Amino acid sequence: MPPGEVGEIWIGGVGLARGYMDGPTSRREVLSDPWAAVKGTPGARLYRTGDLARHLPDGKLDFLGRVDHQIKLRGFRIELGEIEAALLAHARGAGGSVIALGEDRTRG
Repeated sequence: MPPGEVGEIWIGGVGLARGYMDGPTSRREVLSDPWAAVKGTPGARLYRTGDLARHLPDGKLDFLGRVDHQIKLRGFRIELGEIEAALLAHARGAGGSVIALGEDRTRG
């Protein structure tokens, strides 16, 4: 992306795993690198992080949030929408939203 434009962060390289230790990754997360043949790295993969950022003129990335409503809490990925759906499915669920508060949470 040109500097200042917002986009999703994808990562790649020789150290990128083909799957998680305890199971396969989602098909939407690890994809074939469309530039692999041009770079001379057949079979290379890219990982979609789900993080949004923009490239600043000084080369740094400015993290802007997530493309979904997922958070990471103590190393576990949590879909806030799934929690909302479970609460609304309860007989007394009338409506609401789930947000994460506190210093020990990170997006991603």
